[in-house]
Amino acid sequence: MATIVMESIGRVFISLQQIRQVPQLLTDAAPSMPGTVRDTEVPSYFRERYVCTGYRPLNQNWRYYFLSLFQRHNETLNIWTHLVAFLVLLIKLCQLTETVDFISDRHSWPLLILVLSSLTYSAFSVVAHLLGGKSNLAHYCFYFLDYVGVAQYQYGSAVVHFYYAVDESVHGLVSGIFMPTATILSCLSCLGCCYGKYCNHSLPTWVRKVCQVVPSALAYSWDISPVAKRLFFWSSSDPAIIYHFGQVAFFLSCAFFFTCPLLERCFPGRCDFVGQSHQIFHVFLSCCTLCQIHASYLDFVGRRKLYSSLHGSGDAVLFVGLYVVTLIMCVGIAALMLRKVKQVLDFKSKSK
Repeated sequence: MATIVMESIGRVFISLQQIRQVPQLLTDAAPSMPGTVRDTEVPSYFRERYVCTGYRPLNQNWRYYFLSLFQRHNETLNIWTHLVAFLVLLIKLCQLTETVDFISDRHSWPLLILVLSSLTYSAFSVVAHLLGGKSNLAHYCFYFLDYVGVAQYQYGSAVVHFYYAVDESVHGLVSGIFMPTATILSCLSCLGCCYGKYCNHSLPTWVRKVCQVVPSALAYSWDISPVAKRLFFWSSSDPAIIYHFGQVAFFLSCAFFFTCPLLERCFPGRCDFVGQSHQIFHVFLSCCTLCQIHASYLDFVGRRKLYSSLHGSGDAVLFVGLYVVTLIMCVGIAALMLRKVKQVLDFKSKSK
C-alpha cells in the first residue's frame, strides 16, 4: 500500500515539474515568434471588416501557430471562447453520463448526438481560428472543416427537437420527412458556407454572407419548428420551456452579431483584439448550445412517455445512421470545394 502511495506521489511530482516548465518553454519560444501584422500585409480573404491589425504572418512553421494560442492577436479570443466552451461541454457530457445510460437506452442516443455534435463544432472552430492563418490552402482547409462542424451540429439540433420536443400533432404531419429534410438542409448549409468562402477571393463580402446565412437560416427554421409550437403555447408547468426560450434568444443574438459587425463598424481599429462581433457570436452560440442541451435533457427525462409512444427504438438507430450520412456528405462537400480551391491557387501560382 505504501509503495502504491509513493508511486502516485512521484507521478504527481513529475506532472507538477512538467507544468512548471511550460512558462519557460513559452518564454524560450517567444523571441522566435514574429509579431502581428496589419491587414494590408495579408491576402484580402484573410481580412475581417474593420479589423486593421493583429493578423499573424503567413507561412510560419506549425509550432508558431500552435503557440499563438498564448499570443495576443486578433484571433486569440475567437480561439479561447470556443476552447473554453469545448471544456464546459466535456464536463456537461461527464455529468450526463452519471444519470443517462447512453449505451443501452436507445432513446438517449439523440441527446448523445447533440452533445457530440456540439463538441465537434466547437473543436473544429478552435482548429480553424488557431491554424487557419498558416497559408492560403490551410485557411480554406480548416475553415471548410469548421463549416462541416456547423452543419453536423445543425443535424444534432434537429434530431433532439424532433425526438424529444415534438408533440403528437406536429409529429403526425412531418414524421416521414423531418429528419431527411434536416439532413439535406445541413448539407446545403455546408455547401453554402464553403462556396461563399471559395468565392470570397473574387466577390464582395456580402455574397459570402448571403451564401452562409440563407441556407443556415432555412436549416434553423426547420430544425427549431418542433420547439416553436411549445414556445407559442407557453406553459409555466413545463420545466424545459425557459431553456428552449433561452436557446432561441441566444441564437437570434448570435445570428445578429454574425451578420453585423456592429462594434467594429462603430469603432474601426479599436476592436482588433477585444470586442469583435465574432467573439460575441462565439459566446452567444456557446450559451445557446448549453441551454439547448439542458432543455433536451429535461425533455428526455420529463416527456419519456410521449416520445416513447411516438418513436420506436428503431428510430434512434435510423437517426444515428442519418447523422453518419450527414457527416460523410458534408466532408465530401468540403473535400470537393477544397479541390476547387487548390486548382485556383495552383493557377495563380503558375501565372505569377
